[in-house]
Amino acid sequence: MVSEALTAPQACDSASKLRRADSRPVEWMISSTPVPYPMALAAMRDRAAAIAAGTADEAVWLLEHPPLYTAGTSAVAADLLTDRFPVFEAGRGGQYTYHGPGQRVAYLMLDLRERGRDIRCLVQGLEGWVIDTLAAHNIVGDRSEGRIGVWVKRPDKGADREDKIAALGVRVSKWVTFHGISLNIAPDLSHYGGIVPCGITDQGVTSFEDLGQLVSMPEVDMVLRAQFERRFGPTRDGSAEELVPEGITDQVVT
Repeated sequence: MVSEALTAPQACDSASKLRRADSRPVEWMISSTPVPYPMALAAMRDRAAAIAAGTADEAVWLLEHPPLYTAGTSAVAADLLTDRFPVFEAGRGGQYTYHGPGQRVAYLMLDLRERGRDIRCLVQGLEGWVIDTLAAHNIVGDRSEGRIGVWVKRPDKGADREDKIAALGVRVSKWVTFHGISLNIAPDLSHYGGIVPCGITDQGVTSFEDLGQLVSMPEVDMVLRAQFERRFGPTRDGSAEELVPEGITDQVVT
């Protein structure tokens, strides 16, 4: 959910809009084991608040979640088809989505006060980041008019068919972002059957594996980092363990 008004449509120049003028590096963190959703949400909120207060650096956090569904602020109850997995209120924009093993989630805690104060350009930049990462793996991803995220054309499934390979949902508070993107590497796509993903009924979902691209998560992570730096500026290694607050338990919210 974004409280500030979006700017009028315009071309976003990554070099001037999304990069910090001072080239201060973003902390880059990777969790090696699945992170419970409530723990991740609490960690993001704490870090975003610290960034807004000027007491912490920006961060990108790569992780996987256990199988679960999240509901955005526009979620429609009828789009939850089964309670097969825990359901969590996410507090981000958007509708229902799935997270689980084999999906790379990237949470971004960025200070837009240092990056152009333009939420529309941020969204375009994140979509472009994913598109560039896909291109490096010989997958053609693209934006779809009227739909947020990154899509792959599937003529093998019918005319005008597109499958979603990456979802995007961002919240901005005091001009600091949290939440981010989820990119399907090799998740169990049948798990999407418990929801209407993002409220879209006439298109499907796909993954690197589904498209015949067999790559490891570390390989994708390397490309994600390189393409992030190209658009957003330098990064430095960080520790995910320092990000996660103590005493957060995995409680289901439905």
